[in-house]
Amino acid sequence: MPFHGVLPHRHHLFQPEPLHDIGVNDTHAWRLNPQHRHVYDKLQLALAQGLLAAPCGIDPLSMGINAATPLFVKPMTNLLGMSLDAQATTAGDLSTGQTQCAPGCFWGEYLVGDHTSTDCLVLAGKALWFAHTQGAAEKDQQRPIYWHIGVDLPHLEPTISDIIHTQLPGYTGLCNVEMIGGKVIEMHLRGSNGFFDFYGKHFVPAWVALVDKRLWQGLERIRTGYVYSLFGTAPLPANYAERAATQGVTVVPDTTTLDRRAILYADTLAAAQHVAAILRHP
Repeated sequence: MPFHGVLPHRHHLFQPEPLHDIGVNDTHAWRLNPQHRHVYDKLQLALAQGLLAAPCGIDPLSMGINAATPLFVKPMTNLLGMSLDAQATTAGDLSTGQTQCAPGCFWGEYLVGDHTSTDCLVLAGKALWFAHTQGAAEKDQQRPIYWHIGVDLPHLEPTISDIIHTQLPGYTGLCNVEMIGGKVIEMHLRGSNGFFDFYGKHFVPAWVALVDKRLWQGLERIRTGYVYSLFGTAPLPANYAERAATQGVTVVPDTTTLDRRAILYADTLAAAQHVAAILRHP
């Protein structure tokens, strides 16, 4: 099956199937793209942009960083987990051991500003198409509670194009660039699969034609909407689908993220929030 990693309830979106193998989650994308898998190293991405960062074990004070400077700690590479284990701290707390920095993690500058995620169709290292999404300020373990799909962020496109050109020379296909405050924090050799519902019926055929034939004819503007994460571990009520449908919201149970009960798809934020409140307190 050329599309690798498609969840059973999402198969209807991934048509037609490509001739070439395409990974639609990080584990398959990493496996199928040996020449470009280095972008999953978040420490190297930070250093490539001139950000202050180092592996755990390097004392930030020894690099001239003030003890009060805010920093974050997270895994260098994490193919499963949506930034789980990320934590905010200070250079002083790291230096004294008050914040634990586990093996395989790194520390870096604590970035502030809008949290964005952009899917890009790319031909030989050149970005051709952008689908921008903006994360909520409200977080759960550093993860936005919801994402606003289809926002206009043209000011980010030169930076995104440049890092794709420098980090993914020769790459053709779909990739994702995640940013905070205009700085790239993560790159993925796949798209944001949970957002594909908003990209229109021509998106997957255009993606397949790009990979199989190196053919690009453009795409229409994607529609706006919201993808809302219902975090927690309690089971969903028995009639969750019917209750959500009355508000025009689709609820999909999450069977892959341990602490996320479901993903809600809605045209408006108000509808998603209303259904989330019902599901939390049925």
